[in-house]
Amino acid sequence: MLIIVNPSAGRVRSHRWRLDRVAAALRRLGCTVAVRDAGMVPGAAERLARTAEPEFDVIVAAGGDGTVAAVVNGVAAAPRPVAVLPLGTANVLAAEIGMPRRARECAKTIATAPAQPMWPGRIGDRLFVTSLSSGFDAEIVAALDPRLKRQGGRAAFAWAFLRCLIRYRARHITVRADGIEHHAAMVIATTGPLYAGRFPVAPAARLAEPVLHLVLLQGGGRLSALRYAAALLLGRLPRATGVATLAVRCATLLGGGDDPVQADGDIAGHLPVTIGIAGRPIPLIQPA
Repeated sequence: MLIIVNPSAGRVRSHRWRLDRVAAALRRLGCTVAVRDAGMVPGAAERLARTAEPEFDVIVAAGGDGTVAAVVNGVAAAPRPVAVLPLGTANVLAAEIGMPRRARECAKTIATAPAQPMWPGRIGDRLFVTSLSSGFDAEIVAALDPRLKRQGGRAAFAWAFLRCLIRYRARHITVRADGIEHHAAMVIATTGPLYAGRFPVAPAARLAEPVLHLVLLQGGGRLSALRYAAALLLGRLPRATGVATLAVRCATLLGGGDDPVQADGDIAGHLPVTIGIAGRPIPLIQPA
């Protein structure tokens, strides 16, 4: 097992303690474990995954969804099993596959559970594992203070939400898919059913299916943003007024040149972008 750890994911002290417990549990199960720190250098986690020696049977991404995405991009050219050790703030992928939180059960899953196909999304030549979006929530990601995120976790997102709500500016996004144009104030493209943690946005989405589900939030304005946020937290966003869902293989998102796009919790560029499904699946270790 090669564990690639993002030292800035989650709360530093608690995540190092959890990492050490999982690594120790893996060794007790008879695994040979190497831990490599990606440090704070951009692209380091991806490089470590891409250059990992062939004797490693499994690459473990220890961090949040951004760390998993980096590892997935690293192994994409020559796929080998990837596992998730959730240490981040949201850990959407870990929630979707039901990855155990307790160190012993997490280690047992990594060591013994089967690898099953997962189809990542694609933006340009990059892959994302859970979701991509543009609109109000991407502005929140862009406004996040990285230091506050490490120290305060979800509180950092709440603070960024309030800041963005105060200076709210309506976005107008055009979605071109299957020869049809759709319009929205915010778009979420997801490979699985959950978003921003354990909140359902696309109940029909499945990681094992090569399909993107686009969730279009059509209402603009502060009140609509608050209404959608409340519906998300209550688990009712898919049924909220002004929300439509499309299942596509690829789509183009058009908007203003300064409209940010986030993927797996990190800013991935600005509109316009073309998104789709990866050319082949990644083997992801998942609880049976």
